[in-house]
Amino acid sequence: MMDKQQNNSILREGFLVKRGHVVHNWKPRWFVLLPDRLLYYKYEGGKRDSCQRGKIPLANCVITCPFMEYDNRPLVLKLKTQRSVEHFLEACSREERDEWAADITAAVQRLQKDSSQSAPPGSAGPKSLQLHNVSLNQVIDSMHDNHSGIKLNIHMEQGSSFTNCFSGSKVIDWLVSMQMAVTRGEAVTLASALLEEGFLRPVGVKSVDAQRWAGLSEQYLDDSTALYSFAESFKKKGSVKAETTLAAVELSGKVEKRGYLLKQGHKRKNWKVRLFVLRSEPDYLHYYDPSKDDVNPAGGFTLRGCLVSSLDDNGIPSGVKGKVQGNLFKIITQADTHYFIQAPTRQEKMDWIEAIKQHT
Repeated sequence: MMDKQQNNSILREGFLVKRGHVVHNWKPRWFVLLPDRLLYYKYEGGKRDSCQRGKIPLANCVITCPFMEYDNRPLVLKLKTQRSVEHFLEACSREERDEWAADITAAVQRLQKDSSQSAPPGSAGPKSLQLHNVSLNQVIDSMHDNHSGIKLNIHMEQGSSFTNCFSGSKVIDWLVSMQMAVTRGEAVTLASALLEEGFLRPVGVKSVDAQRWAGLSEQYLDDSTALYSFAESFKKKGSVKAETTLAAVELSGKVEKRGYLLKQGHKRKNWKVRLFVLRSEPDYLHYYDPSKDDVNPAGGFTLRGCLVSSLDDNGIPSGVKGKVQGNLFKIITQADTHYFIQAPTRQEKMDWIEAIKQHT
């Protein structure tokens, strides 16, 4: 959980869809913009987890907006960090994308101004390992090599078992043995960069606490009892794509509202982030899977005859499964199908309810 001081310095937060570093799949994440970095979190079920999944340092970051190289994803912006690591983030609308880009750009400019004012004349800053010449993407690719890469194992910490991870000292041993660093100190600097840029993530109490509370130079632990893993899951699960034909007239209406909301599944009752699009004339609400490039909706329904209502956040309302963050509302269609939806904030919940009521 973010501490009080950090919470007070939040400049912006909300859902963005992020492209993975190694496997280039897209996953919705909750982003929190702070004055010097951009954090992102995962939603487990219907609740945001308290452990950050990654961190993008903003010092000397370069923002490209719009970034138009993805045909099916026209709302992407690109961040290139000081160490030349590229992050691709997709917003739910042009307005959201441009607002995120403006807020990030302002934060970067403030950091540059503060840096130029505080640096003594002639100072060049620290020179440890000259990481701007190191490709972190190549390092992480080498770590994944089936033959010479780092081995994933099961580790125990305080009675808990963790799979597919490695110790902090194992990474340092590997970096030195592969001649990617000359000394253990250089290797720690390189491993810290991998952690800071979101390629590695802490696993278990010791490494999580170090990243959360330690100073920047002490966040990565060269320790056989501190555990880490790769930030992304690289197991691709096969999926059967349902062939759905939608009448073109459903998608011909004027887009009135767009946004990321959490939707409870009808069968498995699990919560997933979906991009909701409300159209008028005809009045339809469609939802899309933001992890896929498919331009067709995953589902949708006419708003004619729908009932929409806010749900109480005290306790778990009837029909709702799992742990949820709150800000719930329900839509009952004319065909008596019940949709349970969760907004990121109370204001967004009320805005969506009001928008839907205007078209029922």
